[in-house]
Amino acid sequence: MSSVPVAVVTGSNKGVGLAIVRALCKQFPGDVYLTSRDPGRGQAAVAQLQQEGLRPLFHQLDIDDLQSIRAFRDFLKDKYGGINVLVNNAGIAFKVNDTTPFAVQAEVTLKTNFFGTRNVSTELLPLMKPYGRVVNVSSMQSSLALGRCSQELQQKFRSDTITEDELVQLMNKFVEDTKKNIHEKEGWPNTAYGVSKIGVTVLSRIQARLLNEQRKGDHILLNACCPGWVRTDMAGPKATKSPDEGAETPVYLALLPSSADAPHGQFVSDKTVKPW
Repeated sequence: MSSVPVAVVTGSNKGVGLAIVRALCKQFPGDVYLTSRDPGRGQAAVAQLQQEGLRPLFHQLDIDDLQSIRAFRDFLKDKYGGINVLVNNAGIAFKVNDTTPFAVQAEVTLKTNFFGTRNVSTELLPLMKPYGRVVNVSSMQSSLALGRCSQELQQKFRSDTITEDELVQLMNKFVEDTKKNIHEKEGWPNTAYGVSKIGVTVLSRIQARLLNEQRKGDHILLNACCPGWVRTDMAGPKATKSPDEGAETPVYLALLPSSADAPHGQFVSDKTVKPW
């Protein structure tokens, strides 16, 4: 078994994920895994970074596929005995003018952004080593979407005692409400991406709380963050940040020194804790 520290970035064959891998290859003292659903695209991204003189490793990972997640979990457990850094970056977004029915957008977006991220966390968080760092890439859209929820939903999503099961029920309810076309009447905003990222931010708060209760002495720090508005396939060419600039906050959180005890359970943008 390797004693080398290991960092994992999900959905990292392009965009912000690729930029996070690039930065970690330069700054993290260990093995860095670039992962993607499609092995061909992943290998091409690895080759691109190798041409820059960096040495990322590749492993296939489809966060929508539990078997793929568990195969990767077993690989990491066998080879490294655990994980030091996990960046949950994989996510999708429909374009603003996409004509796909909203209920379909809701189901597909939440399947990956919330439920896929949750499944990765369920399988990989138990492997986090002491002083591990977990970064869930959320979005400022989660804050904006939260502000457009009904008061009742806002209270639930801001609660310090909400459980993971309750959060899952709410995320499922959003999808069901969109199918019945009653989501706005039920207090939801008209953004599937925004709601999926509310889920990621609230999940991060819950996970951090559980780490405090169950693994207090392990000094693991877990946060959600917003990379900013980044020029990627997802956000388009008009966005204000380059992918490397978008990677700055996730990488800052991934590399918090072992002496740090904060931030933890926070929503961070531009390296600054934001109110939730």
